[in-house]
Amino acid sequence: MRVLRCCFGIRRKCIIFPLLLILLVGAALTALLPPAEEHGGVVGVLGVLRRAAPQKGNPAPGQLADTSEEKKFTVIIQTYNRTDILLKLLNHYQAVPHLQMIIIVWNNVREQTPAKLWESLGPHPVQVIFKEQTSNQMRNRLQPFPEIATDAVLMLDDDTLVSVPDITFAFSVWKQFPDQIVGFVPRKHVSTAGGVYSYGSFELQNPEAAGGDMYSMVLIGAAFFHRRYLQLFQDQPKEVHALVDETQNCDDIAVNFAVALYLRKHSKSSTAHRPSGIFVKPVDLRNLEKDASSGYQGMWHRPEHLLQRSYCLNRLTQIYGFMPLCFSNLMVSQFGFPSYANHKSRG
Repeated sequence: MRVLRCCFGIRRKCIIFPLLLILLVGAALTALLPPAEEHGGVVGVLGVLRRAAPQKGNPAPGQLADTSEEKKFTVIIQTYNRTDILLKLLNHYQAVPHLQMIIIVWNNVREQTPAKLWESLGPHPVQVIFKEQTSNQMRNRLQPFPEIATDAVLMLDDDTLVSVPDITFAFSVWKQFPDQIVGFVPRKHVSTAGGVYSYGSFELQNPEAAGGDMYSMVLIGAAFFHRRYLQLFQDQPKEVHALVDETQNCDDIAVNFAVALYLRKHSKSSTAHRPSGIFVKPVDLRNLEKDASSGYQGMWHRPEHLLQRSYCLNRLTQIYGFMPLCFSNLMVSQFGFPSYANHKSRG
């Protein structure tokens, strides 16, 4: 009997000590997190995500009501000269939960859509609508299409495949922050002493800031946002639309400017401003461009691409009179704590 009791005592110790160690590590990590801001800091996000747990009663202020309509979202994909990849993506996204409709912005002017082929191979669980365009313009995808019946819009590039778990998780995050862009690709603006801005990609770190990299934009090529921002973009100054048409670029930067201005206008604080977007670290996000039989390469391959985006940052700042974008280093991950962003690696 003494031997058995001794064995049980050892087992209890083997179980209790690892649990205590996990709790101590969790407490230490929480202590290292930055101070909470207006949904900007990690602590603020933790609080909102805790409140997101299923519960009875009214939703918290700023969150969406848990109705059948708000449990769904609409996907918008703008495509040009990549029909083979598009069909693969349409098949993939049919398996995504909560997806109500897919809208294809068809920029292949005067070319027939694959709608008949798609329908002939049905039925399909998710409706697909093709919107034929009269011109191949970057900002065609930012129209407030009347078919959109959900508040949530997931905009995706036609060469980007996002895994179902990544989409489901990002949608759950967006439902807690419906006023911000929630997506997988963060970028930044880099200021200089002369007041000129430069567009910063993932490899540009901020050596003066500790605790991870910073970002000030979340690109809409793989992101959730509220459908109101489609109309908001249409309501922007004509100079903004002309800039996007001139460069065939920067519509995503312009949307981040518009959202940042919207958040400032509707902020409860005159000093603390929320960033335009929240970065969700993807587990499985793939670029299928090389799979296209057409060999068509995206506009980001152009040698002037990054120069154009820096030009757009400065031009938009001139149009609006100031730089509305603000920085964040928050990264929300499916595994572990919300953490500091580090998008230096593509993984």
